Amino acid sequence: MTERQQFDDVDLRILSELQTDGRIRINELAARVGITAPPCLRRVRALRSRGVIQAVRATLNERALGYEVTTFVLIQLESQTLAAIEAFEAAVATVPRFLQCWRISGDADFMLKCVAPSVDDMRQQLLQFSGLPNVRKIRSYPVLGVSKDAPLPIPGHLAAPSPAG
Repeated sequence: MTERQQFDDVDLRILSELQTDGRIRINELAARVGITAPPCLRRVRALRSRGVIQAVRATLNERALGYEVTTFVLIQLESQTLAAIEAFEAAVATVPRFLQCWRISGDADFMLKCVAPSVDDMRQQLLQFSGLPNVRKIRSYPVLGVSKDAPLPIPGHLAAPSPAG
């Protein structure tokens, strides 16, 4: 379990602005959060070094790149030993169109987000799962549409108390 980090109001505003526009220039970011550019840059670098900002990247339109089908896939393994879990994760890591893989609890051990150019290609991907190490059960859920895709909420309750005076 990770330790809960403390953030002041400026850090929280920086995080919020960066989620809205990760390419914002430091001087514009500084102006939006109410500080000058040098301390703003120091804060952004500190947030990166603390692991709060993990990456800044473009969000691409899957359909514009030819991926017409998105599917969530639940995988149940035969065994939940560390070796079995690591073997499955290593196999999944080699497949580029398996975009995300989460370890979960409940009826399944993993949930993956996958993309494919067509329904037939997705069917072929699903067949690929049966060849992965230790797979017992595969359930797929094709995505019909996205109702919400929001940035992470910046909770104010994580902010450090303001110093008095």
